[in-house]
Amino acid sequence: MSSTITPEQKAHVAQWVAEGASLSEVQKRLRSEFNISLTYMDTRFLVDDLNLTVKDAPQKPSINADLGGKAAPTPASAPAAGTLGEAPAGGVSVTVDKIVRPGSLVSGSVSFSDGQTADWTLDQAGRLGLIPKVKGYQPKPADVQEFQYALQDELAKLGY
Repeated sequence: MSSTITPEQKAHVAQWVAEGASLSEVQKRLRSEFNISLTYMDTRFLVDDLNLTVKDAPQKPSINADLGGKAAPTPASAPAAGTLGEAPAGGVSVTVDKIVRPGSLVSGSVSFSDGQTADWTLDQAGRLGLIPKVKGYQPKPADVQEFQYALQDELAKLGY
């Protein structure tokens, strides 16, 4: 398995994205066609590094989407790092720990749209783990994807 992606392989990724492949599809094709195994997050970073736009990227909901034309209320302030605030209605809230969990490169907490919470960890191998507060809890796939995007944004703000 190769950890370096060649310019030819990057060209294939660009072609796949241009053809409408999702991040998951790009990840699977890298594994099947080039024997390159990347995490979902690493695949997203690769696509971002190549300045590509995946067509299935989740769109932020319109302010007027479910409010009958009324503007959505805006939060007075965002939760501070290291604290877990209320998730926006229908949204996911991510925080990063000031003190990292042992065995992790970075860690924090997440609150999902249904109000459930979990701790998360990202290890040195790029593996993302969730530790739900309620045993057996599994977030909705849309929440997982929103969590991954929010996590990437939070980590970028902190220089990761």
